[in-house]
Amino acid sequence: MSFNRVHLWILLGVTLVTRLLSLGAYPLMDTTEARYGEMARLMVETNNWITPQFDYGVPFWGKPPLFAWMSALGIKLFGVNEFAVRFPHWLAGVLIVGLVAYFAKRVGFSGLVSALVLSTSGVFLISAGAVMTDIALTLGMSLALIGFYLCWQGSKLWGYLAFLGLAIGLLAKGPLVIVLVGLAVVPWLVMHHGFLGSLKVLWQRFPMVGGLLVMGAISIPWYIAAERATPGFLNYFIIGEHIKRFVVSGWQGDLYGTAHNEARGTIWYFWLYAAAPWSLILPILWWNKRKQLGIGIDPESGLLSFLVFWMLSPMLLFTFAGNILPAYVLPGIPAMSVLIAILLSDEGNDNQWFKIVSGVVPILLLGAVIFIQSGTGNRRSDKALLRDIDPSVPTYYIGRRPFSGQFYSSGKAKYLQNYEILDHLKRAQLIGKKEAVEEVVHSKKMNCSIDTVEHSRRVLYRCERPR
Repeated sequence: MSFNRVHLWILLGVTLVTRLLSLGAYPLMDTTEARYGEMARLMVETNNWITPQFDYGVPFWGKPPLFAWMSALGIKLFGVNEFAVRFPHWLAGVLIVGLVAYFAKRVGFSGLVSALVLSTSGVFLISAGAVMTDIALTLGMSLALIGFYLCWQGSKLWGYLAFLGLAIGLLAKGPLVIVLVGLAVVPWLVMHHGFLGSLKVLWQRFPMVGGLLVMGAISIPWYIAAERATPGFLNYFIIGEHIKRFVVSGWQGDLYGTAHNEARGTIWYFWLYAAAPWSLILPILWWNKRKQLGIGIDPESGLLSFLVFWMLSPMLLFTFAGNILPAYVLPGIPAMSVLIAILLSDEGNDNQWFKIVSGVVPILLLGAVIFIQSGTGNRRSDKALLRDIDPSVPTYYIGRRPFSGQFYSSGKAKYLQNYEILDHLKRAQLIGKKEAVEEVVHSKKMNCSIDTVEHSRRVLYRCERPR
């Protein structure tokens, strides 16, 4: 490929380093990042590495623990701060970039272009450095599908690595990874080999028995330990989180939040803007080069169709789901990056638009960090509110305690129900005027707060933020 490789390497380096430097530049914001960051902090403090905790002694059954293990290891290395909990997720993103670049080069196309497209896709750049479950799932799924394809081409070692990827996915987000990989692999196999032929190919080319043993040995012990530690976990996680969450609109069984209720098919709209700018460019490239598709690609390789099924698998799964988020499209983004590298493989020196598009994204990231630092972050996080509070002075939340309040107070900010506060303050002799307390408790104003310091104690009242 005749792209100026130096410029592309610089753009890739700037993108990844910019994201790295941004990790500690803004607070953990409610609810997702602060919630998962607090779970990691709790994991380290309580030394409970089996069951993530929603609060002290309250198990979190919503996700497997890989996200918490990652951030908890960051805390072990760097202490309790934003950089520590985000760095392992950034590192997972870098591993995905390297894996996809290797795969693209192995099948005969530019690994550098694939890496740059992937790293400058909006949802990937945000997730690679965010305390969420999605980047670990994407790492597992990418390893599983790349391993599958290369094993299909004859490398048994990559077959075992595919099952390792499934194990990572099972510890990142559960059986969802098997469904996503199946949606990519099964129709592709049937298209190339027929139904019965697919079964024969799976048995002959793939280490099914050994691979399943590897996958089970890595992932199943945690599931057993989690159920033994907190009975009821498997029923909630398998039935509730993997079936009811996606088929029951506005599912009321969610123990940890409010289920989303999007219109069916919204996942495609999410993909369009979450994977921007490349989701907008891919259809144009495909249409303009439709006559050249397949040139230089062995038709027996099935590479194009494999990447298309991989890219579309999250959208196919979530088309009829209402409880979805934009990050759900992330596992298909690596396939999109390789597709774009294939479509650009016949480009000559006319590549300025590619450099401009790739260079705009890190600039937008810097702008987003500046915007968050200008006050947006403080409105969605209690870091600034708790920064100057003496940790030896008790702090209380009434009605609702955000996860950022838990994280930035190191779990010391206590939560009191509205009906508990008057009796508590009376016994603690913190406030003499009952009316002042009632005014706060029953206030209907949003974003209100009152600090009262008497008898060397602090009572922090926080009203619920607008949704």
